[in-house]
Amino acid sequence: MLGTIILASAFVLLILAMFVTNFLVGRFMDAKEEIAAQEIDRARVAVEEQIAATGASSPLDVRLKTARAAIVSRAVEGQEQAVYEPVILVNEPEGEVISAPEGYRIPERLRSFVAQGQVASQYATIRRSDDSSYKALIIGTPTDAEVPNLQVYLVMSMENDEATLAMLRGSFAGAAILLIVLFVIIVWVAMNQLITPVRSASRIAERFADGHLRERMVVDGRDEIARLAMSFNTMADSLSKKIQQLEEYGNFQRQFTSDVSHELRTPLTTVRLAADMINSESEEFAPHTKRASQLLVQQLDLFEDLLNDLLEISRYDAGATELSPTQLDMRECIHAAWDQVRALAKELGVQVTFVPEDDPLPMVGDARRIERILRNLFANAVDHSEGNPVEIRTAMSADAIAVTVTDHGVGLKPEQEELVFERFWRADPSRERHSGGTGLGLAIALEDAHLHGGTIEARGNIGVGSTFRVLLPRTPGGAIDKPPLPLEAPKSKEPSSEGINLSQEEQ
Repeated sequence: MLGTIILASAFVLLILAMFVTNFLVGRFMDAKEEIAAQEIDRARVAVEEQIAATGASSPLDVRLKTARAAIVSRAVEGQEQAVYEPVILVNEPEGEVISAPEGYRIPERLRSFVAQGQVASQYATIRRSDDSSYKALIIGTPTDAEVPNLQVYLVMSMENDEATLAMLRGSFAGAAILLIVLFVIIVWVAMNQLITPVRSASRIAERFADGHLRERMVVDGRDEIARLAMSFNTMADSLSKKIQQLEEYGNFQRQFTSDVSHELRTPLTTVRLAADMINSESEEFAPHTKRASQLLVQQLDLFEDLLNDLLEISRYDAGATELSPTQLDMRECIHAAWDQVRALAKELGVQVTFVPEDDPLPMVGDARRIERILRNLFANAVDHSEGNPVEIRTAMSADAIAVTVTDHGVGLKPEQEELVFERFWRADPSRERHSGGTGLGLAIALEDAHLHGGTIEARGNIGVGSTFRVLLPRTPGGAIDKPPLPLEAPKSKEPSSEGINLSQEEQ
């Protein structure tokens, strides 16, 4: 930013200096032309008087020389401001030009204007007899003398004026350069006084964001920068206190969840033993008592799953989770996950289609966590398919393995594609869960994928269905260049015809 300001300012000053220089040079040349216009009138009058005073019997060249001498003598007597050389010429009808002094060449274009009865001027280069040249202002006028086609010219040398103009341009150029240098220095000093604290604030803010909560700006003086530093420090103090409070609250919440989960295990185990004993004698109970016994066991199962998920989440929050990687074939994890969801698919009458890879899907990973990821995705798809088919695809690339699970059920809105992985989030709280989920399955699955260096993403169309894609590197933490399978939301209720269909009997 500082360089841009300096360059822009220097450019503006340079343009201003050029404008002022051109303006002064123009005024100087205008004054020169004004003096020349006054002198040409005097010269014309002198020539007309002298031509009239000489007899017509005198030779033309003598009359021209006499008239030219009269102009020179009048200029000397009057001590005129301008130094010029008078030229008198006559354009003969045959095209011959007679001039005094002899052989003096006036530009043809200027002579043409004067011949039309106009007072005209032109800047031209004049050559001397010794082949040297100089720049001059030539001004000419027609006359009413007895000699036809007689024209008077004043050739005003610009040699001294060129030196003056060169000195003027040089002075202005030097002044402009000096002014630019001084301006750059002033801007540099001023901007450094402003930018240095801003850079310091930026550096401290970056360190503050990295966790160095004690970083503060130095307050020096009472100007605006000092007030900025004081405001920054006040903000940092407030944020530091809030961050510490949130960390303490988060630690307390995680510890509370973990402690409660552990403390509930003992009474849950006791209640489980009692419920199993009661349920083992349920055949002898009355129908309503038997139903109550079955509900007790089902809810205890759900409660136990919830406690296990809460403990798993608390371990993730505490950073106490570790992978147990082994060499495995992803197909084995898919089969194991499907075996756990098969009964639910059969119960709900959901047809599941597999589009597997023919070749093995080797990778290094934690088989238990990968199986849990797939089980959660399969159960979620079957539960939300509303009886429509579910399609599962697998593919492998050089650095990753992808599995997509597509259902043709309730679907997802665009804003729900990220929320679906939030803890305890439900798109429709009133909707019945057939799989008895705890609301933590997808959140845990996403954490398991992140632990491998992968991810889970979702796309959906409301009322059409949704697609979940789990993408895992073949080596934990490895880079993924390009996903083996695209993530596309289903566009219709009709699944793909390719793959292996599992009928209800096979399920």
